[in-house]
Amino acid sequence: MAVERAYPSALANFDAADLLDALATGIVVLDPQLCATYANVAAQGLLAFSLKKARGRPFTDFLQEANGLAAILRRSMETGEGFADRELTVKPAGAPRETRVVDVTITPVDGHTGTYLLLELADATQRQRIYRENELLARLDGSRLMVRQLAHEIKNPLGGLRGAAQLLERELPEARLREYTGVIIGEADRLTALVDSMAGPGRPPQRAPVNVHELCEHVYHLLRGEAHSTVLVERDYDPSLPTAMLDRNQIIQALLNVARNALQAIGDRGRITLRTRALSNVSIGSARHRLVASVQVEDNGPGVPDELRTSLFYPLVTGRANGTGLGLAVAQDLVTRHGGIVEFESEPGRTISTLLLPLEVAE
Repeated sequence: MAVERAYPSALANFDAADLLDALATGIVVLDPQLCATYANVAAQGLLAFSLKKARGRPFTDFLQEANGLAAILRRSMETGEGFADRELTVKPAGAPRETRVVDVTITPVDGHTGTYLLLELADATQRQRIYRENELLARLDGSRLMVRQLAHEIKNPLGGLRGAAQLLERELPEARLREYTGVIIGEADRLTALVDSMAGPGRPPQRAPVNVHELCEHVYHLLRGEAHSTVLVERDYDPSLPTAMLDRNQIIQALLNVARNALQAIGDRGRITLRTRALSNVSIGSARHRLVASVQVEDNGPGVPDELRTSLFYPLVTGRANGTGLGLAVAQDLVTRHGGIVEFESEPGRTISTLLLPLEVAE
């Protein structure tokens, strides 16, 4: 009211609904029956519903999953007490495959026909993603250092073991006995290669102008060759992606590791989609990038087990009995060397792994 008295002419130029629609914060008003009587543009976009269709229906009908929001609304209505919660996870019924994270503030307001609830909804999805990425990157730095130190300690005795086996082989008179030293040398070489892959590439990215879709096509043809005949491999490319400065071999290896992981997840029957998109103004960790290439690998496999979600990109973490747990760890390492990150979202029947690559546009 004080603002209205101080600036009556300024506020007279605006309609209240226009002002609310200009807010980035979602505003929803629920009547005593918890039906929406008003929602601004931000709220409708955030929760993927239309106010015209929502009027007269319970607000929670438009949320497939609301993490206890319905009980909170009822309690606030019954007690007349306000409520606030941070990072509440909801799934809009209008976008069932998308999970939104919101900060919610509920304020009871007395109206002419009873108590109404004023909901303030702030999109916290981006904030949570940035926090999660920063935490992942920090852990990866520590994990990378530990693995390299461990690799160094393992390679030294392996080298001695291989050298001793070679010397022994020269002293053995019979070819039958030399077969055993051959096994020792072969296994030492295999373990050395495994340790090298754990440690990751020893050089920084050798950037050169590349077409992201040329890299995707290379991986696509490799997948087609490896996949069972009943596995469908599809492409969905964004033609607006520019030529970029990337290390061709490193990005191919990273994308191939992620795609092979998807191929192993679906087995002999399923679908894999390679998808690219150009994204603008994207934050990766604490850095903000004007243009980013999003390269996705989507599969319709069983999804990532809950117990692996927080450690999926760490070395030696695998959900398969014969897996090494190195493929995704190496992919993450290669992409982070480019200032990017590998993310995933997963549910049964739909897993999407996304390589976010900052684009330094080639001139």
